[in-house]
Amino acid sequence: MGRMEALGFDLKQEASLRTLTADVVKSSAIEGEVLEPEEVRSSIARHLGIEVGGLPPASRDIEGIVEVMLDATQRHEAPLTAERLFGWHAALFPAGRSGLNRINVGAWRTEAAGPMQIVSGPFGKERVHFEAPEAARLPGEMERFLKWFEQEAEIDPVIKAGVAHFRFVTIHPFEDGNGRIARAIADMALARADQARERFYSMSAQIEGERKDYYAHLERQQRGGTDITPWLDWFLGCLGRAIDQADEMLGAVLYKARMWERANLKPVNERQRLVLTRMLDDLRGHMNTSKYAKLAKCSTDTALRDIRDLLDRGLLIQNDGGGRSTSYRLPDE
Repeated sequence: MGRMEALGFDLKQEASLRTLTADVVKSSAIEGEVLEPEEVRSSIARHLGIEVGGLPPASRDIEGIVEVMLDATQRHEAPLTAERLFGWHAALFPAGRSGLNRINVGAWRTEAAGPMQIVSGPFGKERVHFEAPEAARLPGEMERFLKWFEQEAEIDPVIKAGVAHFRFVTIHPFEDGNGRIARAIADMALARADQARERFYSMSAQIEGERKDYYAHLERQQRGGTDITPWLDWFLGCLGRAIDQADEMLGAVLYKARMWERANLKPVNERQRLVLTRMLDDLRGHMNTSKYAKLAKCSTDTALRDIRDLLDRGLLIQNDGGGRSTSYRLPDE
């Protein structure tokens, strides 16, 4: 947090935008849902009032998960209520469906949904790893959970984040989306612990990187006793590793700042600025003349002139190979 304070407003915004984008993309990836990072970034930037040109508009599904994550962290002081959770759930499933299946949206799951079980194995030989509380118990279970979550912390608030994540995902109050909402609740608790709306580390990105261990620890704990110390040990270790990874993100933001310092010694034209912005924002693959022309909406001749100017100024480097396979990348550190 101290290092980020020294960066200045624009770079702090950029760091926060990168972190929130990773949070949203990776939280969905944990559940096997692939989101387009550029659409996520576009949606977050629009919600935060950050000007980011050239990004595609986001779909309604992406808007929903972005709204949930931002509400959890930007409004972390506001009470967590059943109504707020219903709003989050409705935002995750705007069409009222999970895949092809219609689900009960914005309400606790009902008996009609059947028992909520985590199973594996072939049909007829399924192995039940965990069964969540039956639907009739959910109103009482969630009332106790929400009352506990809003109580003055009797335990360290970071530990409370780990407990909240485990309790919510174990109660499993919704037909779908419980994992994403559990991680949003944990992020909300961590934001309260930090007393900060900005996000400079991504717990979801770290969990996604350790997804196998994440599910293994959840399953082991849900099948074990009521002492959740092993789960908390893993959760806090994962948090520490997420904070370590923030250094890598901070390095990328500082690199971007240094690139613009070099570019602004002799200001680039609007086409060049647009393309450099996209490349610095993790555009996939290397740049080539046709891709440049498409992004900048110009002819290939104009694109080639722009690229040669950027090469002369050290803002682009040509990769090995030539002819039709000629491509360019940003300079190394």
